[in-house]
Amino acid sequence: QVQLGESGGGLVQAGGSLRLSCAASGRTDSNYAMGWFRQAPGKEREFVAAIGWSGRSTSIAGSVKGRFTISRDNTKNTVYLQMDSLKPEDTAVYYCATRRFPFVSARKSDYDYWGQGTQVTVSS
Repeated sequence: QVQLGESGGGLVQAGGSLRLSCAASGRTDSNYAMGWFRQAPGKEREFVAAIGWSGRSTSIAGSVKGRFTISRDNTKNTVYLQMDSLKPEDTAVYYCATRRFPFVSARKSDYDYWGQGTQVTVSS
């Protein structure tokens, strides 16, 4: 059973930065894609970013492109989301997810395992 644990969320002022981390356990290989999604109060969970098994392939949502960067360290089974130039509309619970395939996807239904989420709050 794969387990995901997010960390790094918190309260930050607009224009600030945060780095989220997600550590995966229960796997013996790194041949899987990982992604970040977020859900604001009263809204659907939406795609933020995804990264393929090697780290060379990434996908970033248009709303965060140029501000957020996804990366991974397979030696640590960890994926990161660097968030810069944060805006109040980035406020949400951020979820890490992983799928059984090595290629990126922006669809929630393609992901098999999810973390518990970490709260990110951006004040104006």
